[in-house]
Amino acid sequence: MPDIGSYHPIIVHFAIALLIVGVVFRWLFLTGRAAFAGPAAATLIVVGTIAAAAAVHSGLDAHDVVERIPGARQAVVDHEQAGEWARNVFIIVALLEIAALVLSRRNLRGARALVWGSAIVGAVGLAALFKAADKGGDLVYAYAGGVGTRLGDTADVTRLYLAGVYQAAQQARAQHDSARAAQLFAELQRQFPNDTAVRLLAIESLIHDQKDGRAALAALNRLTVTSNDRRLRVRYGFLKADAYLAAGKPDSARATLEQLARDFPDVQRIKDRIAQIK
Repeated sequence: MPDIGSYHPIIVHFAIALLIVGVVFRWLFLTGRAAFAGPAAATLIVVGTIAAAAAVHSGLDAHDVVERIPGARQAVVDHEQAGEWARNVFIIVALLEIAALVLSRRNLRGARALVWGSAIVGAVGLAALFKAADKGGDLVYAYAGGVGTRLGDTADVTRLYLAGVYQAAQQARAQHDSARAAQLFAELQRQFPNDTAVRLLAIESLIHDQKDGRAALAALNRLTVTSNDRRLRVRYGFLKADAYLAAGKPDSARATLEQLARDFPDVQRIKDRIAQIK
């Protein structure tokens, strides 16, 4: 079978959606109020189980790269085991559904009991599915598993590095470690000198981490902001006002914000910022 590791995020979300709706429909059918939900549940559960098997296979194809991330191996193992357990439970559910369908078509007794078995085991399967999904979330969000490496694209890895340094810098600032935050933002600017967003972050760091308003003003003067980019112009204006305040020039900060308010009269936070300076 071909390597389908790069498709794991797509396949696994299909499996989750199909199986959740399938089990819900099975219970809805058992209430006796929605006859249509019976065949729909059987179809969704069988197709969802096939998708779950494909999700496990694609996860195994993808795990080598993720497992090599320092500290991620146990998280990978936990996710794999939870996914395999969820797949196995739903294989039982799918078999119960198929057996119930066969008995029903042949007008044999026992189909109703099998449907109830499917519903009960399906509820257990949903718990297993949620656990596997939670473990997968831990792997992605706590260990960056697969982030930037799913397709092996250099640009993805670069964005991963940028995001990692940015988050570390923000954490340092939240912990009041201004020196560390300034160092990390400066490193970002060194690595991505032509990225406008990064340059703005570095200027913000000059203001908030280094308290150097004059250096921030000089950096802002070297930055060109296009007139048709509303969001960027507002951010630039706020940074310039903050830089003037850090440099001990409140009148210039107020004048900058008043001009910004004339350019963007519908932005309430500009008016609020002016009021704070007054």
